[in-house]
Amino acid sequence: MSDLKAKIFAAIAELADNDGVEITDSTHLLGDGSVLDSMKVVTLCILLEDFAAELDFDFDWTSDAAMSRSRSMFRTAGTLVAEFLNQQKAST
Repeated sequence: MSDLKAKIFAAIAELADNDGVEITDSTHLLGDGSVLDSMKVVTLCILLEDFAAELDFDFDWTSDAAMSRSRSMFRTAGTLVAEFLNQQKAST
């Protein structure tokens, strides 16, 4: 697992409503069975902005689809990491 992916998964685990939950690519972040409530998703977004700033790019989590259950980058931990990495790559 990449260092960045591990860092994002660790942030999710720390914020998770279920102590000791293992974060995987398929861990739900929105909707039924999610490990984060809406306030913790916002907190995660702020952390991701900070991570992006450290990497010298702006992370955009405010798109129209961001909170859509079917299209959101926040569907799972894996989709979130993929979007973060895509935005990082696009910024270079």
